Parts: sequence; structure tokens; C-alpha cells
Amino acid sequence: MAANSAVISDDTSPATPVATGTALGVLAAVSSSHFLNDLIQSLLPSIYPILKSNYALDFGQIGLLTFTYQLTASLLQPLVGAYTDRRPLPYSLPFGMSFTLCGLLLLSQAGSFPMLLLAAALVGTGSSIFHPESSRIARLASGGRHGFAQSFFQVGGNAGSALGPLLAAFVILPHGQGALAWVSVLALVGILLLTRVGLWYAPRAKPKAAKIATTAATLPKRQVVIAVGVLLALIFSKYFYLISLSNYYTFYLIEKFHVSTQSAQIHLFYFLGAVALGTLVGGPIGDKVGRKWVIWVSILGVLPFSLLLPHADLFWTAVLTVIIGLILSSAFSAILVYATELLPGNVGMIAGMFFGFAFGMGGIAAAVLGEIADHKGIEYVYQICAWLPAIGLLTAFLPNLHRRHA
Repeated sequence: MAANSAVISDDTSPATPVATGTALGVLAAVSSSHFLNDLIQSLLPSIYPILKSNYALDFGQIGLLTFTYQLTASLLQPLVGAYTDRRPLPYSLPFGMSFTLCGLLLLSQAGSFPMLLLAAALVGTGSSIFHPESSRIARLASGGRHGFAQSFFQVGGNAGSALGPLLAAFVILPHGQGALAWVSVLALVGILLLTRVGLWYAPRAKPKAAKIATTAATLPKRQVVIAVGVLLALIFSKYFYLISLSNYYTFYLIEKFHVSTQSAQIHLFYFLGAVALGTLVGGPIGDKVGRKWVIWVSILGVLPFSLLLPHADLFWTAVLTVIIGLILSSAFSAILVYATELLPGNVGMIAGMFFGFAFGMGGIAAAVLGEIADHKGIEYVYQICAWLPAIGLLTAFLPNLHRRHA
């Protein structure tokens, strides 16, 4: 699929040198926008220790905050994706970032827990608008290297999520909740950048073709349904475990090892940085060796390390979480591209469904794990979550699509 194509398709032919150059520029812009979007959104869980102290919140309320954010981020995404498959909206991206900007400003000035919930909902709405269409643009600009493009797009978001705790540790923590308003400048930069991306996308955006030939089109419908169910189960496993680390890791370190809040945020940065690196690697490897192999290793391969984590000291906890982040994060790009091969011609719907399901599972996980932490203790959370990667065994039920990419 050449970057200068006038029709959105699932063609996997190699890009010409000119198209590749154009694609890389667009991919860089979309990935940078993803970086800004997720950097801003990652500030919410990064400042949970501040909010917990300022508003006397318990772990259940912390979980409810994440549930509100993840719920709004998940419900709209499949609808947005399905709609834009047929009627692309090139300028929906800066519109979505505007919701994030409003949520950020409200979060900086919120005076009560209900206002915090509203701010989280606005941030989640911005995310639900951003991801389906930006994922489609990444595929359009891929030049046929779909795994690489998806990873390049994803790594921007993961890098932003990784830097969120550092921004919280060195800017928000010293200056307080009101310092979140300063970050609104990044949202404005994101709006300008996404407007430029929309200008590139507008003349190239057309509704999907009625039929697109692909290898997966020959699979029986029942097999496709089972495969999608398996992929969703793997997303459940991945995000339930990721949320246990991204949301409650700082509390775990503070309670178990008595480190400072700033030190805990730095450890969280190590983990999220590993997640970003693993995301970048997963897509290109999937292009070369096949998505299914990447899915196998990235989910089930985490199991021995997750089982060791609750029994490790501080040093080995840091090491194990970095390894877990590297391996587990390589899965999503492979899962998303594999799903688009199963259901060709539905790039927006697939992106919306899988991003939405991931965020929804993250929200449910945050709420459930928060309640467990309140009743059983934060260390118990990691003892039970350690078994989640075993769900990776379901990968055996995925069909071999026998697709390779240059």
C-alpha cells in the first residue's frame, strides 16, 4: 500500500523509494502525536500518590478513577473506527486532542472527587477519538510494512507513557497538582501537529472498498470468530497484568521496600521504558517471522518472570519488571496486524475494537485490583496476577496465516 495511494486498502506490496520517504515523515508525525497524547494521559496514574493524599482516596477510588478513564476510552473506539472505515474524518484527530486538553486543565484545578472523575472521562474521550483514525493513517503510510508501521506508531505512545512518571516526579510532585496546567502547552502542540497530519490525510482518505482479497478471506467464518475470541483473551491477559504494574507498582514498591515516592516513579519509568522498547521490536519481527510466533513468545514467555516477581528483592524486582515489559509489550502490534488480516478492509473497526477492549480491560482491572488491594493488600495483587500470562497457551488455537512481509 503506497503512502501516496488515494484509496485505503490492505494491499501489502512494497513501497517505492519515494513513497517510503513520504511514509516515514507521516509515521513520524503520527508517532509524535501519539507520544504527546499518551504522555499527557499517563499523568493521571502517575499522580495517583498526590491525589490519594490530597483527597484522602482509598485504593477502590483510585481504581474507579482509572475505570472511568478506561471506560470512556474504550466504549467509543469501535464506533468511531467502524464509522470512519466508511466515512474517514481527517480532522477528528485534533478534535480528540482538544478533549484531552480540557480534561488536563480540569484535572489541574479539580476540587473534589467527582470533578476528578469528570476530568478522567474527558481524557478518556480524547483517547477514544484519537486511536482508531491515527492507527488507520499509520497503516496507510506503511508502504506495506504493516508490523513496522504499527510498532512505530505504538512506540510513540509507549514512550510518552514512560516519560509520564518522570514528568510527574520532577515537575508535578514538587509543584503540586496545579502544575498539570503547564502541560497543556504539549496538548496545544499536539493539536497543531495533528492538524498538519489531517491536511496530508484528507486528499488520500476514501471509504473502504467493498471487497479486498486477502489470505484470511478463505478461512471459515467459525475459525475467524474463534481466532478473534482468542486474540481478545490474550489482550485481557496482557492488559490486566500491565495495569497491575502501571497503576499499582509505585504503591507496591513504597509498601514492600519503603522507597520514596520519587524513587518509585523512577522505577516505574524503567518498566514503561522497557514497554516502549519492546513495542518497537515486536512489529518488525512479526513482519519477518510471522505474527503468531511473536504472540506466542510475548504472552506465554512472561510467565516464569511474573511468577518470580512477588518473591524478589528490590534490585531483582526492577530487573524482572524490565524483562516483563520488554517481552509483554511486543504482543499488541502483532495482535492488531494479525486481526486486520483476519478481517480485511476493517482497519478502523479493528483498531477501535482492540484499542477499546484493551482500555476497557485496563479499566476493569484497575477497579478490581484496587478493591483486592484494599482487602488483601497490595502484595497479594502481584501473587494472583502472576498467573495471567498462562492464558498465552490459547495462542495454539490461532490459524497460521502464512504471511511474510519484507
